[in-house]
Amino acid sequence: MKRTIALSINGKSHADEVEPRLLLIHYLREMASLTGPHIACETSTCGACTVMLDGKAVKSCTMFAVQADGRKILTIEGLATNGKLDPLQEAFWNEHGLQCGFCTPGMILTAKQLLNDNPNPTDEEIRKSIEGNLCRCTGYQHIVNAVKAAAAKAGA
Repeated sequence: MKRTIALSINGKSHADEVEPRLLLIHYLREMASLTGPHIACETSTCGACTVMLDGKAVKSCTMFAVQADGRKILTIEGLATNGKLDPLQEAFWNEHGLQCGFCTPGMILTAKQLLNDNPNPTDEEIRKSIEGNLCRCTGYQHIVNAVKAAAAKAGA
């Protein structure tokens, strides 16, 4: 039996009928047409599907769409404002914190929560916060540099 859900995604209201077993990642990609969150491991290991749910980074492959009913979701598509990149997006660009880009949306949203909670993290704190996100390309140092650059810019 389908259930109607209503939620805010990137500041826009969405209401749809969904199967109770539909994962949030599939709702976002297939019903809301947002392809920033990626499907990869589907076991919560890689973090490619990370979005922000009510301000907290969550792996959207670990929850059902019905669990997001009445809540606010931010995906990578909603991070830029008025055509201007978010400081984290800009820092990832400037510091070469991405290569293929597959993990980047999840890394950025995970880092966003870290910077919201801790505006001046150490390298160790950055590495700890992103440990649930796998990158197969960069070796992580450029990602750490990008998060530090964004934190420095915010603190300037």
